[in-house]
Amino acid sequence: MDRLWTNARIATLTGDGLGLIERGAIAVRDGRIAWVGDVADVPEAAEVIDCEGRLITPGLIDCHTHLVHGGSRANEWAMRLEGATYEEIARAGGGIVSTMRATQAMDGAALVESALPRLDALIAEGVTTIEIKSGYGLTLDDEIKMLRAARALGKVRNVRVAATLLAAHAVPPEYKGNADAYVDLVCEQIIPASVGLADAIDGFCEGIGFSPEQIARVFDAAKAAGLPVKLHAEQLSHLGGASLAASYRALSADHLEHIDAADIAAMAEAGTVAVLLPGAYYFMRETRKPPVAGLRDAGVPIALATDCNPGTSPTTSLLLMLNMGATLFGLSVGECVRAVTINAARALGLQGEIGTLESGKAADLAIWNITEPAELVYRIGFNPLHARIKDGQCN
Repeated sequence: MDRLWTNARIATLTGDGLGLIERGAIAVRDGRIAWVGDVADVPEAAEVIDCEGRLITPGLIDCHTHLVHGGSRANEWAMRLEGATYEEIARAGGGIVSTMRATQAMDGAALVESALPRLDALIAEGVTTIEIKSGYGLTLDDEIKMLRAARALGKVRNVRVAATLLAAHAVPPEYKGNADAYVDLVCEQIIPASVGLADAIDGFCEGIGFSPEQIARVFDAAKAAGLPVKLHAEQLSHLGGASLAASYRALSADHLEHIDAADIAAMAEAGTVAVLLPGAYYFMRETRKPPVAGLRDAGVPIALATDCNPGTSPTTSLLLMLNMGATLFGLSVGECVRAVTINAARALGLQGEIGTLESGKAADLAIWNITEPAELVYRIGFNPLHARIKDGQCN
């Protein structure tokens, strides 16, 4: 073995709970987990690291972000404080379109540079895998530019990046009144050009976004390109997006404040992960919560993510999302930890590679200056990270 972390309390996340090993150790060879078990049975290793009783979890996974973007929307937030709604701001040329203009004005290198502080904040909290969406370019060249920036971030930092094409995020101003023509562009040009850069295709199914019929066209194009799908669904209203996503065996449906029992049943049957975004719920001062009890009872896997974006969730703290998932949405400690590990991995289609601590998976670990998993969820504004291990390397 190359390296052995020993004398730790290990939350493997295998099985249905936290999979705790009270006196555990993890051995790594060539960047992958080679052995996990009790300290009494440890194999020999070239380097042994005493964790002094600390808690080890899988590296955290932020499975829904809009990390790459230009500009800020602080002024729009101030407008909302004065009573303007998200829809009113969007229809007046603000919202996603204002970020589109700022993003289009930046080249790829500038987008990478502007995203690095946000990425570094997440890495500092033990995140080893992050999903990054496009969706602020809204032209062929600018959407591809965003995907390339997302990929570049995975090279300048030791972090796994899952890149998602979200060209169906908003209707650009030049297509106002003719959203179907923009969907033609997405399906016929942008999705084919994203093959090799994007890991999945996403869309925004809302009255201020795209209709279920338009999203179905996007999903058909994704299927033809061999790419899995996911969807922003039922955030502001109920259009049937979650059920549509499930009908395409989507990796995830995200937000979900307005889903109903039929949507939940469809997601459960399809294995589609429910990605809940408490940062957006909090920041937009929403009052309708996603039906966690219904999702739980149906066995739908629940993930949590930051939804880091400039308009509705300008947060770079996944640990804060754990606390919000518990305090705002009623998730248990175990559900919260699973929501940013194994279930977040499922939401990216990466559950065979990451999300649990077991032999054969990538050696992505977070070592914490705590012993109780509840400490990760309980504290607000406190980062107990001791060490972050990505592919067996501490950084």
